[in-house]
Amino acid sequence: MATISRRSLISAGLGAGAIVALPGAAVAVASVPTVRDSGVRTDPFTLGIASGEPSPDGFVLWTRLAVDPLAENGLGGMPSRPVAVAWEVAEDARMTKVVARGVEQASLENAHSVHVELAGLRAGREYFYRFRTGRHISVTGRTLTSPGAGETPGALAMAFASCAQYEHGYFTGYRHLAEDHPDLVLHLGDYLYEYRKNDYVISGGNPRDHEGPETVTLEGYRQRHAQYKSDVDLQAAHAIAPWLVVWDDHEVDNNWADDIPENLDAAQQNDTLDRFRMRRAAAFKAYYENMPLRASSVPSGPDMKIFRTIQWGQLAAFHMMDTRQYRDDQLAGDGFRKNVAGRLEENRTMTGIEQEKWLLDGFRNSTQRWDILGQQVFFTERDRDQVPEIDDVSMDGWDGYAASRRRITQGWVDAKVRNAVVLTGDVHRNWANDVKVDYKDPESSIVGTELVSTSITSTGNGTGSTTDPVMAWNPHLKFYNDQRGYVNTRITPDSMTADFRVLDYVTAPGSPISTKASFRIDDGAPGLQVRN
Repeated sequence: MATISRRSLISAGLGAGAIVALPGAAVAVASVPTVRDSGVRTDPFTLGIASGEPSPDGFVLWTRLAVDPLAENGLGGMPSRPVAVAWEVAEDARMTKVVARGVEQASLENAHSVHVELAGLRAGREYFYRFRTGRHISVTGRTLTSPGAGETPGALAMAFASCAQYEHGYFTGYRHLAEDHPDLVLHLGDYLYEYRKNDYVISGGNPRDHEGPETVTLEGYRQRHAQYKSDVDLQAAHAIAPWLVVWDDHEVDNNWADDIPENLDAAQQNDTLDRFRMRRAAAFKAYYENMPLRASSVPSGPDMKIFRTIQWGQLAAFHMMDTRQYRDDQLAGDGFRKNVAGRLEENRTMTGIEQEKWLLDGFRNSTQRWDILGQQVFFTERDRDQVPEIDDVSMDGWDGYAASRRRITQGWVDAKVRNAVVLTGDVHRNWANDVKVDYKDPESSIVGTELVSTSITSTGNGTGSTTDPVMAWNPHLKFYNDQRGYVNTRITPDSMTADFRVLDYVTAPGSPISTKASFRIDDGAPGLQVRN
């Protein structure tokens, strides 16, 4: 597999025809399939390009055309007619060794988005891709196929991130993530936020503003996705590697649970179950249109399946989960509550019956060295009250669904999963935790590890604190940090390492990046080891 230096990554601006991995190299324009003049006179690739869902013989390529990304009708200033979009895939960044090409029709019905599902490529390979319509050529992106089903690669560089509130700061973290050159990126939710301008304000004021009202309609969600996708730092992160994405709550409505919105509010289309389902359908359609997902995730009204497993040969299985669409409603509100007995009820579920069965079956059938859960909300018990007889826990996280968590944890224990690792977003702080089946028993064995990524921007710069008082009586909580950033991991047959990458600030562009802490999980030895 070819290697590309981190320094050779894209520079700001991402001009048409630029090569993501090797800027300034010659662009073989003549090799792009010819499509007739679309009549689009200005650059329609303002939202960038992306790839995702790698398999041993292919992946998904994505783009969405928009000449006016912030158009109020959500359609990006595009004409009402279909527009032909050519694509090509090559083995080199200069696009001289083309191995696949074709033409897709970008239609108004789907906001002129394009999804290309590739098959028939070589396993475990690096590829490059780009799009063209008329005289306009996109940047060139880098992507990969996963290893063959029986192969065990020597290493995988995987980064994961979550929670990017546009108003709260600049997406410098995405730029640094791209410069770290991962081979796979997981985004664990809150890719965007639904609020109107200044509904969610950080101390000192928001450095950027949302366009449009709160997102409740298809037009609004499309416009909001386009505003986020217009950010060149986010575009850089999408263009460097394939992504696996799952939503959390803000892609629809804060703290939603199945058919139940956060608040019953007619102004936000949340006053009845039917109207909220209409809002959810709009959010899901816009989400699909703007993500590199397979046709298996095309929504059907207010329903959309995003839980799935992506295998990286025999090295890792990524179980991407949905902890919103099938969960029971939160008890006693959405925040921390004391002694809510109902949270322990056996029939409470975070995942729903079908998804839980899929996950437990996945554990039983797994032959991979690492089973990794890509999910949204805090998994490990986090009790804010130090009195043993009093539980003060989050009703929105897995603490509010304790039996559901126990069934899943016991499920991987019973299946003899070799190495179980839970990846989490949502809480806008870094954490690293040991996972147990029974947190009340100090002698209970460590059976897995949870790594929690802070936000890209949400809640602003952070304090830099590395201590949370609850760690004193929750000994399984091993690390905490209040800064913005993401997590880099390196997965090998022998270990998984995690570097918590943090920014000095996000309320202005250009922050440097550093590694706050590093941990190692050894094969067959669950639990965190400090990495020197």
